Amino acid sequence: METPAHEQRDSILKVAVASFIGTAIEWYDFFLYGTAAALVFNRLFFPSFDPLTGTMAAFGTFAVGFVARPLGGVVFGHYGDRLGRKAMLSATLMLMGVATFAVGLLPTYERVGAWAPALLVLLRLIQGFGLGGEWGGAVLMAVEHAPAHRRGFYGSWPQMGAPAGLLVATAVFNVFSRMPEADFIAWGWRVPFLLSAVLIGMGVFIRLKVAESPVFRARPKQEAHESLPVLDALRQYPRQILLAMGARFAENGFFYIITTFVLSYGTERLGLPRTTILNGVLVATTVHLVAIPTFGAASDRFGRRPVYLAGALGCGLMAFPFFWLVDTREAGLITAAITLGIVAHAAMYGPQASFFSELFGTKVRYSAASLGYQLASVFAGGLSPVVATALLARSGGQSWPVSLYMVALAVVTLVSVWLSAETFRARLTEEAPVAGAPETPVSEPSSRSPSPARTP
Repeated sequence: METPAHEQRDSILKVAVASFIGTAIEWYDFFLYGTAAALVFNRLFFPSFDPLTGTMAAFGTFAVGFVARPLGGVVFGHYGDRLGRKAMLSATLMLMGVATFAVGLLPTYERVGAWAPALLVLLRLIQGFGLGGEWGGAVLMAVEHAPAHRRGFYGSWPQMGAPAGLLVATAVFNVFSRMPEADFIAWGWRVPFLLSAVLIGMGVFIRLKVAESPVFRARPKQEAHESLPVLDALRQYPRQILLAMGARFAENGFFYIITTFVLSYGTERLGLPRTTILNGVLVATTVHLVAIPTFGAASDRFGRRPVYLAGALGCGLMAFPFFWLVDTREAGLITAAITLGIVAHAAMYGPQASFFSELFGTKVRYSAASLGYQLASVFAGGLSPVVATALLARSGGQSWPVSLYMVALAVVTLVSVWLSAETFRARLTEEAPVAGAPETPVSEPSSRSPSPARTP
């Protein structure tokens, strides 16, 4: 008996909202660290370095979180493919929340010496481990619940959690950064981290109310006990995993340069007030929230590859103008630079969840999508602020080497997406071709209208 259409819509909307809220909370935790790394941690945890070296050290701890993300993707992907998507989501949310709350309680270098940065690194590793497992579960819950002709749109909802988390993290940090400098450094920066405890409780409650993915429930029961999903993913889909990694380079690296690196660049290199850059990020992030589902929906109509390629090209074209606008020191032009960059990013980030999910079969989808997504985070997102800061130092403060680096990231993504198969007409209930098979989409083409086999 078919599920009534209005019940299908209610079901996917409930899942999409839950995925969005839970992911937003986790990204709040993760981005809060990035903002603090750019503005505070160099002074409190690495005070023996000069300002530029201290900033690089702080961004180094930021990058550590990305190193742990593939491991989180492997562990939670394994159990997500064997036990289900839902079970992993509350666990990753709790893990992130505990680590973030603990950062707000850390003693500084002045009080405990080298233990302070060591504990900071440990908590960042835990954050990265949790976030590494969260993304795959959140996007698969949305994509696998969605009607086939709306997977791009609904798959973009957990992606919206990233700008929502950044928006809240930046807004909260912005409020407390207006405190007198001495108070902000003494205790004000800690409050946004401690607030995470309240948000995590809300997120876990919401996620426990969501039903398991229908695509996962439909798989043969014995598959959960017969496979090692991570090894199967590496054996069956090595090409797709590598292409997914390449597709992330521009999206991930560009994003952290224009939202995290720009904070230290603007305050330390250009001498701008913190609020000037933070306000620009706030405006751009608000636009991001609208742009992501817009591009996700566009990929349902035009395909994942054309929309994604347009975003990568836009990032490459923005690499030099971005710094030209920021270097004017004009608040309006700085906001315009960040906003234009974030729109180009959204053209990739919007269809990304559905695109990556459709590249792999149900049996290993959580593990394979997480591997492609999280491994790229180490080389692109995690290292981009560190690489940008190092290039800035070697060039005597000139931004053009950073722009060239951004262009290189865009080229990697353009080539990777160009070599990928189009997937937006694929059936998620069928397995993708194994390595060495003819180059085709994930599964056989289907009609644009949803069928009972593809709807919850």
